[in-house]
Order: sequence, then C-alpha cells, then structure tokens
Amino acid sequence: MTKDVSPLRARVEGGGTPEMSDWYLKSETGVLRDVLLGPAETFRWLGLENAAWSSLVRDTLRRGLRFDKQLAMRQHREMVDAYESAGVTCHFLPADEQVPYQIYARDSSFMSPYGAVICQLASPRRRGEYAAVQRFYLENNIPIYDMVSAGNFEGGDFNIIRHGVALVGYTDHRSEEVAANQVANWFKAEGWEIKYAPIDQFYVHIDLMVCMLNDNCAAVCLDTTPDDIVAWLKEKKIEIIPATFKETMALGCNVVALGGDKVLSTLGASDLNAKMRTAGFEVYDPDMTMFTWAGGGVHCMCQPLRREAA
Repeated sequence: MTKDVSPLRARVEGGGTPEMSDWYLKSETGVLRDVLLGPAETFRWLGLENAAWSSLVRDTLRRGLRFDKQLAMRQHREMVDAYESAGVTCHFLPADEQVPYQIYARDSSFMSPYGAVICQLASPRRRGEYAAVQRFYLENNIPIYDMVSAGNFEGGDFNIIRHGVALVGYTDHRSEEVAANQVANWFKAEGWEIKYAPIDQFYVHIDLMVCMLNDNCAAVCLDTTPDDIVAWLKEKKIEIIPATFKETMALGCNVVALGGDKVLSTLGASDLNAKMRTAGFEVYDPDMTMFTWAGGGVHCMCQPLRREAA
C-alpha cells in the first residue's frame, strides 16, 4: 500500500514506516539530547477531580498534604537544571490554565523511531492535552506516527526496553487492553517484539515499576512487577536493580536514563539512589514531592525527543 501522506499519520499500514532522520530516538537509554517538558507556571493539583484516576492521589488526599505553588516552581527549576547540567536541551509545552496536568508530558503522547504517537487520556479533565503536543510535533517537524483511537492509552504504558523491543502495559483503567492491542499491533507490523504487561489499576502505568537505566540494566520493583515480566527481562540479560515497594509507590522507580550511565531520579528514592550509585551510575536527585504527590514522577514528566544511539 502507498504511504499515507497526512501530517497526522506517518504510519505505513502493514509496516515499513521510515524511521525519523532529523530527530532520532531508538531507545530509552541513549544519551538524551532533547526533551519535552510541561510548564510549571500553570501546574496545580486537581485533587478530588483526579482521585478516581490515581491511587497515588488518593493516598495524598488521605494524608492531608497540601500544594505549594512556589515550592513546585523551585522543584521544577531544579529538575530543569539537572537536565541542562547533563547537556540536555529542554523544550516546553505552552502554559494553559485549562490543562494543569500537561506537566506530565509523557501521558499525552510517546515517541518512537518513526515519530510521536498521540495518546487518548482517560480522565475527562486531561483529554485536551493532546492539542498542545500535536501542535508541538507539527511545528517542530517531528512526524506523528499515528493517533490512538481504540480507547484510552497513555504514554507511560509504552516502555521501550531496547530498539525494537517494548513492554506495553494496560490496567483497563488509565490504559485499556483494546487500545494497548491497537498500539502493539502497529509496532508488531514494524517488526517489534512486544511483551504485554497487564497490571492492576492501583499501579497506574508500567513505567511506575520498570524503567531502563542503560541498555543492559533496569530499575524494577520486584514486589509489584509480574513474575513473567521479570523473567522476560532476565532472559534478555538485563541486570535488575530492585526498588522497594515503598519507594515505588512514591514514584521512586519512575526514573529517567540520561545516557552515559547518568540517571535522573528524585530525593525521595534514597534506597534506589544508593543502589544505582553503588552500581556506578551518576544520579541527579532533585526533590520533586509537589509532583510525585500529585501522581507523577520525573519519568512521567519527560518526553524524550532525541537520543544518541545506545
């Protein structure tokens, strides 16, 4: 079949979609050069509006924690400083008071070697986030591979392990099996190996419990990750650095590989940070509580745009 020339669909039906040339992203572990982040200026907690969509938010409400806008701005700046000190160019979505949770830039889309996939968010209060990311990709000549249409699917459930290998998660809540199948089938047609990761909705997304650190090492919560996924990772000769359940449920396992054995983590993940440093990683650990208490960690907050080959 001929290639669909629509700017909103670079995907070739049946596979064979050309990989990006001006932008480059084949893994979650190559040296990160460009990242898309959300704006801190319009971030606020949705509270009860978001409680139905996040066990993490429900825990924050039970504990009576409160949002501090100035602290959030300082924490976000510290995260940006960490990226910039690691040589990463940061791009930002425009501020929009109507979508305060676009700060979690990985939810509304995810990047692939063929371009961006625009996702379908579960929460009605967040569905408008697709518009800003779609405009960003079009304005920056980043191909849009395709747009999820079968149901809810969020970017944290597409987890690239290595080039051509991915975990695709779903809870039938934030991401639905029918939509996970749609996404997985696109990439299977491109020749990818897909491992499904059905998880309980309590755990939100698969990137809460499995995050690559370099091409041969991952941070994994062994208490929550299904045994078959752990076995699958080990079969691929991926070393596992275990994250505790407590830190995982505080978004401590939700880290970003910066490449060159550098990792962006958070101050709250002290046990995992110590293990990663012992393993030889350089760890950046800003305090990010204003964001983790709202339901997303640093991995949720970043959309890698360009990485060097792993």
